[in-house]
Amino acid sequence: MTLADGWDEATDGYETYYVPRFAPWVATAVRAVVTTETLPEGPVLVPCCGTFPELDALTEHFPDREIVGIDLSAGMVRRARERAAHHPKASVVQGDATTLDPRWSGRCAAVVSVFGLQQLPEPELAIRSWAAALRPGGRLSVVFWPGTTETDGPFALIADILLNHRPAGDSSWERRLVPSLAAHGVVVERDDQPRHLITHPDAATSFEAHIRSGPLRAFADTRGDEFVRRLREEFLRRAPAGPWHHHPRARHIVGRRPSAMDRERRP
Repeated sequence: MTLADGWDEATDGYETYYVPRFAPWVATAVRAVVTTETLPEGPVLVPCCGTFPELDALTEHFPDREIVGIDLSAGMVRRARERAAHHPKASVVQGDATTLDPRWSGRCAAVVSVFGLQQLPEPELAIRSWAAALRPGGRLSVVFWPGTTETDGPFALIADILLNHRPAGDSSWERRLVPSLAAHGVVVERDDQPRHLITHPDAATSFEAHIRSGPLRAFADTRGDEFVRRLREEFLRRAPAGPWHHHPRARHIVGRRPSAMDRERRP
């Protein structure tokens, strides 16, 4: 089972459980492209759009602008198109967000992506491709989960347990993102780590959501029910009782492709 297949199965659970909990980070990403300076002409592109939770906030600020979501998962695209059906200027494309279609090159006013970059097989290549889509004056706002999001909490616990079952991921690409953007003509204006509160009713609910409605769906389905049962037992044994509150840390990179006016202003 591929990661995209896993997301096909996880789509409805993700929309119900995680979309409301991730909303503060979506708002953070959208605010970064809503500035006092007018965006140039062109569409707003949302690679790795999932069920497209960015759309409502984007259309509120840019009601007359074309907004296009891109996602590889057929299940996510189905739900995203349901959301986009209420917005005549919005559309959704099923495709690989790592390397964008050349038709987007140099013509987008903004690129906004939330919690998709870290799932792609080549994140550094992807963010360069997204940057290449910007026209002069265009803005880039990318929120993603870094290798370490917290030292305690459910995300930290499941990651620690999984170290015994699969190799640790290589997060070296994270260090190369800002230099890579700068090398490709994007001025990085912000690189910070927004934290927001997430609340789970209890540890069991958190575990089920993480396994069935998140990025571990494909891995869990491949390993089978017995593996998931053992994983659940260890998770619940080590987790606190009652409601679980945590403040995971994402990473947010904001950049802009300079315009001709910017170059004229330089001394």
